[in-house]
Amino acid sequence: MLENRILNKALKSKVMSAESACEFIKPNMVVATSGFTPSGYPKAVPLALAEKIKKTGEEYHLTLITGASVGDELDGALARAGAIARRFPYQTNNEIRKQINSGKIKYQDMHLSHVPQWMSSGYFGKINIAIVEACLITEEGGIVPTTSIGITPQAIAEADMVIIEINTTQPLELVGCHDIYMTDLPPNRKPIPLLNPGDRIGTYYIPCDPSKIVAIVECAIPDKMRSLGETDEDSEKISKHIIKFFDCEVEAGRLPENLLPLQSGVGSVANAVLGGLIKSKYKDLTCFTEVIQDSMLDLIDAGKVKMASGTSFTPSDIGLKRLLENIEHYSKYCILRPQEISNNPILARQLGVISINTAIEIDIYGHVNSTMIMGSKMMNGIGGSGDFTRNSYISIFTTVSTAKNGLISSIVPMVSHVDHTEHDVQVVITEQGIADLRGLSPKERAEAIIQNCAHPDYREKLSDYFERASLEVQGHEPHILGEALSWHDKFLKTGSMK
Repeated sequence: MLENRILNKALKSKVMSAESACEFIKPNMVVATSGFTPSGYPKAVPLALAEKIKKTGEEYHLTLITGASVGDELDGALARAGAIARRFPYQTNNEIRKQINSGKIKYQDMHLSHVPQWMSSGYFGKINIAIVEACLITEEGGIVPTTSIGITPQAIAEADMVIIEINTTQPLELVGCHDIYMTDLPPNRKPIPLLNPGDRIGTYYIPCDPSKIVAIVECAIPDKMRSLGETDEDSEKISKHIIKFFDCEVEAGRLPENLLPLQSGVGSVANAVLGGLIKSKYKDLTCFTEVIQDSMLDLIDAGKVKMASGTSFTPSDIGLKRLLENIEHYSKYCILRPQEISNNPILARQLGVISINTAIEIDIYGHVNSTMIMGSKMMNGIGGSGDFTRNSYISIFTTVSTAKNGLISSIVPMVSHVDHTEHDVQVVITEQGIADLRGLSPKERAEAIIQNCAHPDYREKLSDYFERASLEVQGHEPHILGEALSWHDKFLKTGSMK
């Protein structure tokens, strides 16, 4: 099976079992892997290591760095084996999340664009070993990734040792989808020569010194993708509001008729929101984003998108089958780039990206919480939303106005944790409506968000709070601090904000 996937003859002697390969991973190592939300991650070696730890009882205390979230074969298996001491920078695994919130795993939530530079600068310490998934090794030893790139170029460049999993479920037609370009550290950093989302500025493979490759493992485990929920009524309403907003911007001359490059976050709501463009008048769209989900494939098939740039294919389980069976078709419209390029703030600003991301909660002045539940418990992480929000031409945050079957208002007096400040959030959209915050003072922003975005069940209560705060406290951005925070405290005590 590996004969036509390892073109460097000298490296064929490095082929071994996952059990043998995991012997190179020692306790207390810093391990960097491929994988991004959650595609293209190593599977066979982490599973073998987890099994070894269970049998021997040895304590490993690994530092694990990935591009973003990865599948259960990596995060889940190693967490259940008690092997992870530190985790960076983003995750969606239930066991990882549990151990982060219990304090067992030390976790730092990070902007994804910062991770490659931190690796190259040594902020995480020396990268001892990289474990990366590939579909091909070139004659020169270059590594062709599979369905994601993420931090893989930096992992390979910085690690002392490299383990490669050749995943035979990934088609060789992926070769050519990738555009590998890496930046230098200051003071030698040069401008990135990318002017359009479809520009190719690098190579189709990741350079690698063959002497660093200590093991090559055959893997036949496919990516385990998350299912995307069906588009519901609220998501459809949010999507229609976004299209209405675009219509107004085009009419005002602030956007061209084919808009500007779109960025959309990961998940069911984001997928549904982007999918709403299929029935819109917009065509010849471009995307400069992190993840290419099902709705992007739909837009390509509908003739709406002429180019989509990201760092991973992140479809649903059904969408993955569709993608891989038709990869020759989709590869004409899609380019995968390293995380330091796909999430680069300079490029987001330069290209004029329109960012559309999802919030957990938004307060009346426009601050956004996208990571923490009730201000204390980590959900997933900030991901790339901050990379794009602060640097986009127009930044949009969406959320359904209530959660927990209406027991929680997603619009609150004060968010319990701030990930995106009012200075970066330009537009808020819920199924209730649109609040365009550009050019508004804090009090005007509060009125716009309450009246247009809050659910009717909470609108009067929010208005009452804002009016009393304005009279009793006054100031530029008035808050009755104890009362603002009591919204969250009430839910913790009673299970409802009503």
